[in-house]
Amino acid sequence: MSLYYRAIAMTDAARPEGALPLAGGWCWFDRVEVLERGRAPQVIAADQAPAEVLQAMSAPRAPLMGKALERPLTMGILNVTPDSFSDGGTFAAPEAALAGARALARDCDILDIGGESTRPGAETVPVAEEVARTAPVIAALRAGGLDVPVSIDTRKAGVGRAALEAGADMLNDVSGLSYDGDMAAVAAQSGAPICLMHAQGDPATMQQDPRYDDVLLDVYDYLAGRVEAARSAGIGRQQIVLDPGIGFGKTLEHNLSLLRRMSLFHSLGCPLLVGASRKRFIGTIGGAEEAQARLGGSVAVAIGAAMQGVQIIRAHDTFETTQALRLMMAQT
Repeated sequence: MSLYYRAIAMTDAARPEGALPLAGGWCWFDRVEVLERGRAPQVIAADQAPAEVLQAMSAPRAPLMGKALERPLTMGILNVTPDSFSDGGTFAAPEAALAGARALARDCDILDIGGESTRPGAETVPVAEEVARTAPVIAALRAGGLDVPVSIDTRKAGVGRAALEAGADMLNDVSGLSYDGDMAAVAAQSGAPICLMHAQGDPATMQQDPRYDDVLLDVYDYLAGRVEAARSAGIGRQQIVLDPGIGFGKTLEHNLSLLRRMSLFHSLGCPLLVGASRKRFIGTIGGAEEAQARLGGSVAVAIGAAMQGVQIIRAHDTFETTQALRLMMAQT
């Protein structure tokens, strides 16, 4: 059976001599949790883990779109769709989208623009329609002088290509290159960073009784396979960002299992992204039926992820999230 190694992330000021940096960032570790399917976890000293594992865990990640990953970055969400789960229709009109993008850009490091809802039960949007929703907004933002890096949230190669041509800098594929066989070529040929996410099933069906043998290790194995597929397609490792896909084909307990041991994914050697903002499990635990009322819970999850070394936090409420992350970093 395979062994999995998770750095136990710490931010305490009393850092022991010999402790290693986690992904070259703000967290450190001197212990490692060893995981194996069907067996209880074990904790060992970091220097007892294999050297190649420690290297993957501790090595600094390359800058992303010119931004050093020495602090958590906030990725602001702009859904130019009529049916997204928390803000559907708010930014569907072009002028509203531009105004929303400029407002978000004041408080985020990356702006993530999507033209197809991936909420549970959402239907697929044709490529031409998704391009029409997103590419003109990106082009207008660039024409207006916006210099914040822009990510295109899409599963489709044609949409990704059009967005890059309009001035986007990054691809964010919730299917992890599994929906459109041409997406890998778009990333390889452009050299743009690409986020590969785990999802069980299609958005239309993903929340219909999702099941795993071991959600943490199953998601890890999937992302490891996606990294290898991307590398085989000519995508450089320094281009790859990984997202465990909170809320995508996962129950409340699945989400919590991933969040509790999020630092496991640093062993894959790539920057990590977590997007849990306003999701249903936050409302269930926090007692907030309406998505817009989930700010406090969303920020709490963001801080928890950052304290495990996650480099990119995807959020709707960028001002509050960035403020919280700054205060967290001031205390590390």
